[in-house]
Amino acid sequence: MTIISILILGGLGMLMATILFFAHKKLMVEVDEKIVLISQILPQANCGACGYAGCENYAEAIVKGEAEPNRCTVGGKEVAEKIGEILGIEVKASERKVAVLTCQGGVEECPERFIYDGHLDCKEANLLHQGNKACIFGCLGLGTCVKVCPFSAIKMDEKKKLPVIDEEKCTGCGICVKECPKGVLKLIPKGKLVYLACVSSDKGREVREVCKVGCFACNICVKACPYSALRMENNLPVMDFEKCVDCGICYQKCPTKSYVDKAKKRPYALIDATCNGCGECVKVCQFKAIEGKLGERHKVIIENCVGCGECFRVCPIKAITMVGALGYTKKEL
Repeated sequence: MTIISILILGGLGMLMATILFFAHKKLMVEVDEKIVLISQILPQANCGACGYAGCENYAEAIVKGEAEPNRCTVGGKEVAEKIGEILGIEVKASERKVAVLTCQGGVEECPERFIYDGHLDCKEANLLHQGNKACIFGCLGLGTCVKVCPFSAIKMDEKKKLPVIDEEKCTGCGICVKECPKGVLKLIPKGKLVYLACVSSDKGREVREVCKVGCFACNICVKACPYSALRMENNLPVMDFEKCVDCGICYQKCPTKSYVDKAKKRPYALIDATCNGCGECVKVCQFKAIEGKLGERHKVIIENCVGCGECFRVCPIKAITMVGALGYTKKEL
């Protein structure tokens, strides 16, 4: 009896195994080898910056031609080139972007309207009268962005109560941007030096009453920009990154320093002995940093020079050198 039971169970096992084998063959979904290879190359961060739920979904979309192969901000140029090799095409890496904080209203610059004693989450705090900050557009400083960053690229400045972003760690995935209820985190090109750090659309007087560093739509930067890279919209200057050359004039002219200039050190102008005193540099300098009579060699007042490079740009005989600029070589002065 025992032997018969064993044989029956063994036979049933073999039958089920055979059924499963043929079912697997019949129902098996063929996976494109390219999808597997691309998925293996992708960093598996599953951050969603590419617009897809995960790296595998993105790999499938690439092979199907539904997505560009250079969307992976985490992998960057190296991953884009490897994907190109698999697909047999040339892939140019997209410009790397990083997150920046477009608000400078820390505890000293922007006071509180009331004491918030709830859960330390920006989204939840924003539900209560749009947050406790005097400026309803400003950063709440509760660190939600710090918690959601999968790359530990954000930490809180405990003194200012504002997030600080490490650009070397930031991959530009955009998760913090999506999670910020105030919209004060934005993605910009990594090499961008100058940008506006204010999102308030209130009128001038209202802004000045609640924040020391807020933009109050004075329009000075728009008028001062020699490249027409700024225009006013809804009480805020909007910057055209294609036109902007990061000269820093807007930052220097801004009465509240609502702009950020990330340049650690700016160059300064020097005029050499070939200057013929045409005066073109004097006309474009907005900081009274150049002096001299027509027909005579002009001189730069170093302490007034902000390194914007406008004089260098307009000098017809290239008698001006920007000391400290990329490509600078010492000339006979």
